[in-house]
Amino acid sequence: MRFSLIDNVMHREAGRIVARKQVSSAEEYLADHFPGFPILPGVLMLEVMVQAARMMLEASHEGPWVLGEVRAVKYGAMVRPGQALEVDVTASGPDEHGVFSCRGSGAVCGGIADGDTAISGRFTMRPVRVLGAATAKLQESETTCS
Repeated sequence: MRFSLIDNVMHREAGRIVARKQVSSAEEYLADHFPGFPILPGVLMLEVMVQAARMMLEASHEGPWVLGEVRAVKYGAMVRPGQALEVDVTASGPDEHGVFSCRGSGAVCGGIADGDTAISGRFTMRPVRVLGAATAKLQESETTCS
């Protein structure tokens, strides 16, 4: 299953992307996080940054790309329904293994927290490498599953 949390890309250039996730009260996970006080879960804030990084890398480098490592993530302001999370992600690299180092931050758009930082941190994106016979078997299973 592939899903996208990014609603639109505001800006994209080599090594940098700015994207936005609009939070709607209709999103199912908000009913449980937290009942009576819905907020965008921190793991989904991180996922928005990862998806933005993937979009940026796929534009100029062969993928697919997956999250490698997360370091020094800090959470701040809460993102509530009716607000948006705007993420700004930069990437440097690749290193000798094809891994890109990324820095990202996300700010709240709208409401009383407008402009406040909701998330910031560093993470790596690495290419998925499937070798030889495993590639053929994977492709075969993708076409036969229903």
